[in-house]
Amino acid sequence: MSDQLEQVKAWLLSRHPERDDIAPDLDLIENRLIDSLSFVEFVFMLEQVSGSPIDMDTLEVDDLRSLSSIEARYLVAVAS
Repeated sequence: MSDQLEQVKAWLLSRHPERDDIAPDLDLIENRLIDSLSFVEFVFMLEQVSGSPIDMDTLEVDDLRSLSSIEARYLVAVAS
């Protein structure tokens, strides 16, 4: 797991202390790890971690469904 993805995971875990871990394929939205109240804050944090702006007009919610999808969409370019 990349350092950037570890930061994303740590952010989520800090807001859900009842969890010890988050599986890479766990649906973050369905399991309420990202909800409507934290969504904008989460996107802002992801911009900070990835170093790239995220256009809210073209944002696909499915790109934020799991740690795997976040890594593939937003962090692969950073790691390369």
